[in-house]
Amino acid sequence: MYKVYAIKSKQRNYIYVGITSDLEARIQRHNSGREKTTRAYRPFELIYSEDQPTREEARKREKYFKSGVRKEFLRKL
Repeated sequence: MYKVYAIKSKQRNYIYVGITSDLEARIQRHNSGREKTTRAYRPFELIYSEDQPTREEARKREKYFKSGVRKEFLRKL
């Protein structure tokens, strides 16, 4: 089982969308600065997550949420 997730910076206008099989550990990595792409935007809060049965399906949903229209949906959460 994989999760598609969106996290939002608590201090800046930045949303990151990703996939993982261990959501708690992944958010911990983002908040501890162990991920180069999100280090400058910490701390984060989880704003959205959904389960997907396979990595392929999770990747499709991740790309979907990274599109402009769906990113606006996430900003409104």
